[in-house]
Amino acid sequence: NQDSRRKLKQVYHLHQFIDRLIAELPESEAGPLIADHGAGKSYLGFILYDLSLRPLGRGRVFGIEARPDLVERSSELARRLGFERMHFLNVTAADAAHAKGLPERFDVVTALHACDTATDDAIAFGLRKQARFMVLVPCCQAEVAACLRQSKALSLSRTPLAELWRHPLHTREMGSQLTNVLRCLYLEACGYQVTVTELVGWEHSLKNELILAKYTGQRKRSAAQRLRALLAEFGLEDLESRRYP
Repeated sequence: NQDSRRKLKQVYHLHQFIDRLIAELPESEAGPLIADHGAGKSYLGFILYDLSLRPLGRGRVFGIEARPDLVERSSELARRLGFERMHFLNVTAADAAHAKGLPERFDVVTALHACDTATDDAIAFGLRKQARFMVLVPCCQAEVAACLRQSKALSLSRTPLAELWRHPLHTREMGSQLTNVLRCLYLEACGYQVTVTELVGWEHSLKNELILAKYTGQRKRSAAQRLRALLAEFGLEDLESRRYP
């Protein structure tokens, strides 16, 4: 149907970005190792395996999905296709970093429309697993917007900038924008080079923002300082212990 064709076109486009990153990885017998967070029906995972890993004859894809029916469906499809190096885990993104049976390190961590804080969980997973690359297309960022709503009256009395999120629609959009800015600063502070772009050909919305992070090991102290300054400016200090330790 039309919706499936549109989704397939989107995932093919995202694959082009990831395939270039895979080409940068040094050759290894086990790799590339890819973790796909919020895998859903695993459209992205199957395309990555078929177009990138199968020609290499090595590498594995791990689909991480909290809904057991989707995990079972993807596992059955992988068996039917003979994709032996695809694995699916019925676990939340938050718990995946500590799940048994996963490699200690990953080359690429992806999260395509992992809702709300699941994208942050994917980042935490990538940091714990020392991922070389993270490819993130965030979705439904609600956590920061909820914090902005709680402190809206105080913010309006303190600064005219609070007008940017006074109306509910603006609160949601401002929360999404701020969430992604904080994520980028956090990744830079943790030693990643970050590029932000929009996926061409997708409907224009905040759901099409693509964050590409490449590990360089160069932690930016200035990024950490700006991150904490933004948290203080918007009254989001509580997020620091939960998201940006």
